[in-house]
Amino acid sequence: MPGVKTNERPGTRAVLRHYRMSASKVRQVLDLIRGEDITTAHDILRSTAREGARVVDKVLHSAVANAVETSRQAGAAIDPEELYVSACFADEGTTLKRWRPRARGRATRIRKRTSHITVIVSRLDDEKIARLRVKRTEATAALRSRRVAASRLRRRGGEEGEETGNRASRRRGGDAADRATDTVTDEETDDVEGSADLDVADDLETDEVETDEVGDTEVTDLEADDVEADDVEADTDVEADTEVEAVTEVDADTEADETVDDDGNGETD
Repeated sequence: MPGVKTNERPGTRAVLRHYRMSASKVRQVLDLIRGEDITTAHDILRSTAREGARVVDKVLHSAVANAVETSRQAGAAIDPEELYVSACFADEGTTLKRWRPRARGRATRIRKRTSHITVIVSRLDDEKIARLRVKRTEATAALRSRRVAASRLRRRGGEEGEETGNRASRRRGGDAADRATDTVTDEETDDVEGSADLDVADDLETDEVETDEVGDTEVTDLEADDVEADDVEADTDVEADTEVEAVTEVDADTEADETVDDDGNGETD
């Protein structure tokens, strides 16, 4: 035996007729939310970048509102989050025909299609509702925990920011004191370096004076050596002259004696 037809399924429905969009484009969006709970279906439609998603979202809102109003009139209020999309489909609507002129006097038909969008919502089973409530409670607790953690982190960040600011202030004060100390130290260093330069200059002048004195002494010694050398040379010359004269006199006497011997007037010594 065949099952229940799609358009005959129980639940609360909302229908949008003659919407100016082809049924094939709308069906691509409806396939995304079929069988999903209302919260998930809304999230999917909001994150889908298609024009049909915006329209289907409005139809879904209308179906949920119809279900809540119907249950309220029946005396049994339904939580909108306990509903799900039990069926959704799009039928072809009226097609508007237009004509466009083409070459050689011909014309081309333009079809402006429309569609009928239907969304049916129903209440979940008790077991699914219990699981959904547990999941919702866990999600709420997790969200609260994240909020508390974020709040504590912000508070801690603020306290750390104040401490950091105080540290920065103290550091800036310390840096200023260090800079002042460095300036004083630099000035003292310059003074010490100036004094050192003066001392070095004095030492250099003293060394130059001593060098000049030593140089003069060395020059005097050299002059004395030259004088002594001259005296020695002079004495040597005098002695050489004396010896030459003595030798000359001896030679002269020897020649005179030899001359006497030749004449027979004497003998040679």
